[in-house]
This record gives sequence, structure tokens and C-alpha cells, in this order.
Amino acid sequence: MILFSFALVPLSAQSKASSKKAKVPEIQFEKTVHDYGNIKQGDDGECEFIFKNTGREPLILTNVYSSCGCTVPSWPKEPIMPGKSEVIKVKYNTSRLGTINKKVTVISNATNSPVELFIKGNVSPQPTENLPEKSQSPMETKKPVQPF
Repeated sequence: MILFSFALVPLSAQSKASSKKAKVPEIQFEKTVHDYGNIKQGDDGECEFIFKNTGREPLILTNVYSSCGCTVPSWPKEPIMPGKSEVIKVKYNTSRLGTINKKVTVISNATNSPVELFIKGNVSPQPTENLPEKSQSPMETKKPVQPF
């Protein structure tokens, strides 16, 4: 009988540990990389990362920060209930020309925190407008006015 009761202790301890682990928030993103492709200087540099709380407790995002001041994230400040989805918006300053390769870090109370999100692409200059040169027609040619 004593051997039997000792055999149950590890099973009940394991059961309690796994039930505690299952009652935590977990964050799952639809994508962790956004590729702008080739965008023009001055274009809208906003993108969205949709995520879901796949855990069993409220998810709280405590901080979301970027690797550079040219990338500004905004995120929900209220708890995200289990099964609910939300959005982190990231605004990239497209006035800077060249390659985009930035990281946004998401800190939360989730078991899989931190999560890293990435934006990439290339910003090229806006095409300059080439106005056609004004050609003068024979009618538009100015001739000196003759006095009477």
C-alpha cells in the first residue's frame, strides 16, 4: 500500500504542473515578417501584424519597441481575452531611401514572449516629373510691334 501511494505522487504533481502550464496566455501571429517590396519615397509605410491570444488567460502586451527611431509601433494597451485577436501597427518612415530591414520586439505575459517581428523592403526615390518643353508655334512667335 505504501508503494502504491508513492507511485501516485509523481503522477499528481505532473498533472498539477501541466494544468498550470495550460492556463497561461500565448501569443500567435498570422505572420512575423512584412515585406513592403519596392515602395516609393514618401509612400505610406504602415503595416499591420495580426495576432491572437491562443492561451487560456488574458494576454497583456507590456512593451513593443523597434530597433530604430524610423519605425514606430502602436499596440493595444488593454488585456486581450483568450481566443480574441488584435493588431500591432508599425509605421516606417519612408523618407529614408534604401533597404528596409527593421525589427520590432513584442514583450508580453505570454509563455512564448518575447516575439520578434520584422519589416523589410526597399525605398526608392519618387520619379521626377519631366514636363515637356514648351514649343512655340509660329502663331506664338513674338514679333516687334511696328509703330504707326
